Amino acid sequence: MSLEIIILAAGQGTRMHSAMPKVLHRIAHLPLLEHVYRLAVSLGADKSTIIYGHGGDQVQAQLAHLEVDWVEQRERLGTGHAVQQMADQIDSAATVLILYGDVPLLKKNTVQGLLSLAHEGALGVLTVALDDPTGYGRIVRNEAGEVLRIVEEKDCSASERLIQEGNSGILAVNGGKLKDWLSRLTNDNAQREYYLTDIIGFAVADGIPVRTASASGVDEVLGVNNREQLAHLERVYQSEQAKDLLLRGVTLRDPARFDLRGEIHALGQDVEIDVNVLLEGSVSLGDRVRIGPHVVIRNARIGDDVEIQAHSVIDGADVGSGCRIGPFARLRPETKLAAEVHIGNFVEIKKSEVETGSKINHLSYVGDASVGSGVNIGAGTITCNYDGVNKFRTVIEDGAFIGSDSQLVAPVRVGKNATIGAGSTITKDAPDGQLTLSRSRQVSIEGWQRPKRKGD
Repeated sequence: MSLEIIILAAGQGTRMHSAMPKVLHRIAHLPLLEHVYRLAVSLGADKSTIIYGHGGDQVQAQLAHLEVDWVEQRERLGTGHAVQQMADQIDSAATVLILYGDVPLLKKNTVQGLLSLAHEGALGVLTVALDDPTGYGRIVRNEAGEVLRIVEEKDCSASERLIQEGNSGILAVNGGKLKDWLSRLTNDNAQREYYLTDIIGFAVADGIPVRTASASGVDEVLGVNNREQLAHLERVYQSEQAKDLLLRGVTLRDPARFDLRGEIHALGQDVEIDVNVLLEGSVSLGDRVRIGPHVVIRNARIGDDVEIQAHSVIDGADVGSGCRIGPFARLRPETKLAAEVHIGNFVEIKKSEVETGSKINHLSYVGDASVGSGVNIGAGTITCNYDGVNKFRTVIEDGAFIGSDSQLVAPVRVGKNATIGAGSTITKDAPDGQLTLSRSRQVSIEGWQRPKRKGD
C-alpha cells in the first residue's frame, strides 16, 4: 500500500510579526517545514505534497531542494479547503497522512502508530491529553468511548469545552474515503471555514471506525504561532539533542546550555563539552575531545585527543589528533591542521595547512599558507597574502622559526630550518638554515626633548 503525505503550510502566521512566512522560521538549523518534510522522508512516503499559500514564492525558493509537489491554496478558507485543492491528485488506493508545516517535533514512532490504524481500515486521528485544552478542537466520544466527532473550540458548547482530549489535526486515512468526504464539506460553522475535522462525523455516519493514537505530550504536536512558542520548541528540541548525546556517552557540563544546530556524523568516546557550546552543520568529534566553554564549531572534523579552549571558533576546518586550540582562536574554512599542532590565543588561520607539531601560539594571522612540521611562529606574525585584488601563498618549510612581529609578504618562501629575526618584513625568499632579518638601524638622539603643551 502506497503512502501519500500532504503537508499543510499555507498559513500567514500573523502572530509571528514577521515578513517571512511562518514555516520558514527555524528550529535549530532547519525551517519548521523542513523538519516536517524530513519526517515524511523517514516514513518512506511515496509522494509528498506541500499546500502553500502566504509567501509561497519565498517558501518555494528557500526549500527548492525538497522533493515534493507544490499545490497553492489561493484563498485561505480552512484546512479542509486546503486539502480540497489537490483532491483530484490523491490516489484512491493509497493511505493518506495529513501533517502540518508548523508542527516540527512530531516523532516517527508516533506517526507509525497512527498509520497502522489506517492500514487496518480505520480513520486514524492523533490526539493529545491536555491540562489546558484552550485553542484545541475537542474529541467528543460516546459512553462506550467511541469517537463521534471533533468540535472546534469556537463551536464548542459549555460542556464540550471541559473535554481535555484535544485534536492535533494530524490524521491518516484511505485516499478514496478522504476524497469522498472532502466533497461533502461545508462551511456551516462559526468561522465560515471548511474544517478537515468534519470528516470524522462523515466517517461515523458511513460506519467507518474512527480510532485514535496518542502523542507523547503537547510539545510533540504543538504548532508554532508566535515567537514564544518558537523559542519554547527550540529548547525542547535542544533538550532532546542533549539527552541523546548523554545517552551516547558524551559528558555535557550543563545540558541546558548546549545547542546542536546540525548533525554529529561521527562521535568518539569520552567527549567532554563545557557550557554554551554551539555545534552547527556537519561535525565529527573523535575520541577524548575536550571542548571548553563558549566554543562554536561549524562544519568541522575534530580528531582524537583534541583540546579546544574557551571562546574559540572552528569553521570549516579539519583538526588532527592531539591538537590544542585557543583560547580565543579562530580557524576559518579550508584550514587543515595535522597532529599535535598548537594554535593559541587570538590566532586566526585561514585556508592554510599546518603540519605536525607546529606552533602558532599568540596574536598571529596565517592565511593562504603552507606551514611545515616543527615550525614555531612567534607572536604578532602576519602572512600578507592579499594585495587588494589578488591573493598569494606563503610557504614556511619544516623547522623554520619566525620571530615575533614579522610580516611575510606573499608570494614568499621561508626555507627549511630558516630563522626570521623578530620585527622583520620579509619580501624575498629566505634560504634554508640561515638567519634572515630586515630592520632599520636603531638610533638614539642625545638631547632630544619631548614636545610640551603651551603653558606647561
